[in-house]
Amino acid sequence: MKTFEVLGTGCKKCTNTAEKIEKMASELGQDVEVVKITDPAKIMEYQVMSTPAVALDGQVVHSGSIPTSDAIAEWLKG
Repeated sequence: MKTFEVLGTGCKKCTNTAEKIEKMASELGQDVEVVKITDPAKIMEYQVMSTPAVALDGQVVHSGSIPTSDAIAEWLKG
């Protein structure tokens, strides 16, 4: 099972990012865990300067915007 961490303060873009990942995973029949990280100290551990950001299994794969559906599909398939 892949674990996605959505890094951000809990803003609408962060919420939309988490929902989009969950929706794409469901559409592709993938079992994933989506965790929202809102603690600024934890976010800084990932050295992320702009949110929302997405970490997949502990590695940052995106930051600064809501990821595209194509990008999420690639992460799920990869």
